[in-house]
Amino acid sequence: MDVTTREYTVSGMTCGHCEQSVREEVGAVAGVQDVEVSVARGTLTVTLGAPVEDARILAAVDEAGYSAVRVA
Repeated sequence: MDVTTREYTVSGMTCGHCEQSVREEVGAVAGVQDVEVSVARGTLTVTLGAPVEDARILAAVDEAGYSAVRVA
């Protein structure tokens, strides 16, 4: 099984609760193994154990109330 890590920039986070919301929503996506969120850096790092479309990660961030863009 290939493990893939992706980086995203997240807009709108201001506190620990923001981090928690993003972590919970993205962590609930099937195929996601690990989620690291930093409000200080405005970043989201997702470790995947299965193929997951970017749209599913971005939709989870949106569901948490924020917006994200994948870092190329």
